[in-house]
Amino acid sequence: MTYTEIAAPLPGIEDSTGRCRIFDHGAHVVGWQPAGSAQPVLWLSSATAYAAGKAIRGGIPICFPWFGPGLSGDKKPAHGFVRAAPWRREGATESDDVLRVEYSTDPSISGDQPEFPYDYRARLTVEFGAEHLLVSLWASNEGDVPFTIEQALHTYLAVGDVREVAIDGLDGAVYLDKNSPEPAFDLTQSGPLRLDGPTDRVYLSEGPVTVRDPGLGRQLVSTTHGASNVVVWNPWQQAAEQMPDMGPGEWTGMVCVEAANVLANALTLLPGEHWTLSQRIEVLPLD
Repeated sequence: MTYTEIAAPLPGIEDSTGRCRIFDHGAHVVGWQPAGSAQPVLWLSSATAYAAGKAIRGGIPICFPWFGPGLSGDKKPAHGFVRAAPWRREGATESDDVLRVEYSTDPSISGDQPEFPYDYRARLTVEFGAEHLLVSLWASNEGDVPFTIEQALHTYLAVGDVREVAIDGLDGAVYLDKNSPEPAFDLTQSGPLRLDGPTDRVYLSEGPVTVRDPGLGRQLVSTTHGASNVVVWNPWQQAAEQMPDMGPGEWTGMVCVEAANVLANALTLLPGEHWTLSQRIEVLPLD
């Protein structure tokens, strides 16, 4: 798999077919389409901004070192400061069927962060394969005091129509409904998850999860490592219409299925400790 450096719409790396792409901005994976597939696996909004300091709507945003507004409920920007900041590209290597790209960030790159004044280091490694996509987020405590982090790979999966998909692998899992007036881990999934309205759920589950999509005639299998949570999200029509970076009606073509360690499953890293969170995605025919 050969690759080239690109400059527009943002600097980054893509393969020779243009089906695999990652930007230095946020170390953000924005495209993966496996060999033989007629459709991309990752959803990307037609209205997203490509600019310094702006989050990209779609692909795989990195949420770190907090998720949403953080455990305190008041941290900004939402989902942490790394997803809309440049990372250092450490290198790219290729083999016959895999393109591997690695990025890193630390305080020397991200700058002073009053909300997270710790000596940390993070590394993102991506394998664009002919039959799989593997994304790994490694984080370490390089300082001399403990700190707590949340992390998520906020993966936007492309589907034919989110109202028709079924998500398997969560049956029996306890979850928190963030759209509830008083969110708590007090609900239990029964059978496949079928979305029929605004959905923002944090499951106590490491998966694997399968998105069965009759619209595109395929299954998307998400397997995680180092994750305590699976997050499922779609804003639905009313909220999507209020998002300037989501194109009209495009909410029907996506569902976020995320590998995560958030809320009660946030990680406390002691000095010298590290943790790796990863998500592997494969495409299978629909049974």
